[in-house]
Amino acid sequence: MAELRTPRSLIVTLYGAYGRPADGSPFAVAELIRLLHAVGVDAPSVRSCVSRLKRRGLLTAARAADGSAGYALSPDARQLLDDGDRRIYRRPAPRLADGWVLAVFSVPEAERSKRHLLRSRLARLGFGTAAPGVWIAPGELYEETRHTLERLALTPYVELFCGDHVGFAATRASVARWWDLDAVARLHHDFLELHEPVLREWEATSETEEGPRPQAAYRDYLLALDSWRRLPYADPGLPKELLPDDWPGGRSAQVFGKLHERLRDAGERFVRG
Repeated sequence: MAELRTPRSLIVTLYGAYGRPADGSPFAVAELIRLLHAVGVDAPSVRSCVSRLKRRGLLTAARAADGSAGYALSPDARQLLDDGDRRIYRRPAPRLADGWVLAVFSVPEAERSKRHLLRSRLARLGFGTAAPGVWIAPGELYEETRHTLERLALTPYVELFCGDHVGFAATRASVARWWDLDAVARLHHDFLELHEPVLREWEATSETEEGPRPQAAYRDYLLALDSWRRLPYADPGLPKELLPDDWPGGRSAQVFGKLHERLRDAGERFVRG
């Protein structure tokens, strides 16, 4: 399966993986071009995408340590990536006891652009549709949902509730209506098709005393992270009791976890080199 990768997505992935140093130092433009070239993005595409991300308020122009032009994350972009870390790297095992969060919204027809924004953001957070204007997600997504709605100034249109599902259909049958589980499972299978062979190759490769080869580790890790970081949003993170018995999510999470553990720090040596 060929996966559609975009320069913009890879730039965001690069900043998420390696662009948040404690001192807040930016990437020089020349470094961005070097690092994106290693994953197949040419210099004009890097410059074009960086300009668009700056216009959207995600990157800010700043001077790199050597005085050259560069770009750092804006505070909003850093908060967005910090919120995403919990899902991408540290997502806890979901529990039925955590309950559900409901988002009930009503947007006036004159502001339907906000209705579209609200629906798209709830979907990107992993919400399913329980009924028209009523969206549902596992309870552990409450804090991230609240942050997102506040950041986008959408709170006047939404009410949030936390609670349990008490009927009438069985919860396992209901979640199959609220989410397209077949589509989510295909995303997991696509990830495994692309990146499980990469993991097997690294596991079969003899490493030097210093660990994996930095440039190869960086390339394989960034591409895996670029694929993986969408999945914890498409997959709402349902308790296993509510999922099909052959659910592939656990296996894909394990593959990404092993690639992260094996390659992330080695890749940083290439980034800082």
